[in-house]
Amino acid sequence: MPAYASLLVPYDPEDVGADEAGERLAAIVARLEEIPASTLDAPRTEDPPIEIPVRYGGGGGPDLEVVARERDLAPTDVVRLHAGTTYTVFMLGFVPGFAYLGTLPAELVMPRRSSPRVRVLAGSVGIAGEQTAIYPSETPGGWQLIGRTDLKVWDIERDPPALLAPGTRVRFVPIDR
Repeated sequence: MPAYASLLVPYDPEDVGADEAGERLAAIVARLEEIPASTLDAPRTEDPPIEIPVRYGGGGGPDLEVVARERDLAPTDVVRLHAGTTYTVFMLGFVPGFAYLGTLPAELVMPRRSSPRVRVLAGSVGIAGEQTAIYPSETPGGWQLIGRTDLKVWDIERDPPALLAPGTRVRFVPIDR
C-alpha cells in the first residue's frame, strides 16, 4: 500500500518469518533499482482519466467564495482551474476510499480550515495544501469545500469498494446545480 514516502508491505508471520520477508522485499527493491529512471517517470496508465461530475459552490461548496477571495480570483476562475487539471491519486487514507489527489494549480493552494467541520457530507470536494479530494463518507474534516458530487467513490457493495486507486488519473467536470 503506497503512501507519500513509504510503502506498507503486509505479510503473514505465520507463513513467512520476518527475516525471509525482509529478504524477499530486498530482492524486489534490487530489481526495481535496475529499472531506468525514465521508465519510472513515464505515465502509469494509458487509460483515460475518471471523470467526476461536480456541482461547485452553493450548499455543497460553502468555501468556494472564501477560496476565491483569499486567492484574489473570481469563483468561476477557481472552478476553471480546479476542473482544468488532471490529477493523480497519490494514496488512499484518512478513511476508506479517501483519495489524496494532486497536484493543485499553484493559484488554488490553500491551508486547511483553522477549525475543522464536525460533519462533512459524502461526496464533498475539498482542497487543502497542494491536494484535492472527495470525501467518501460522512466524517469530520478540515479541508476547504468547493463542491460536491453524487458519484459514490466508496461503495462496500462494489468490487473493489474504492472507485479510485493509487495511480488513477482524475478530472473534475463542472455540472449545473
